[in-house]
Amino acid sequence: MIFPSCKEVSHLVSQGLDRRLGLAERVRLRVHLAICDGCTNFKRQMEFLRRAVKKLESGNF
Repeated sequence: MIFPSCKEVSHLVSQGLDRRLGLAERVRLRVHLAICDGCTNFKRQMEFLRRAVKKLESGNF
């Protein structure tokens, strides 16, 4: 397994919000997130933004 770059992880995080990632993608993502604080923060921010947009769309803000 080749260690993914931060750029690749940011793509996986974004794709993971729109579709179910495959097993290999999920494993690579988790391994990288376990050691990379920057990508972990990026993932949290993306999840927060997704929730905020859904609340705005539904009018529950």
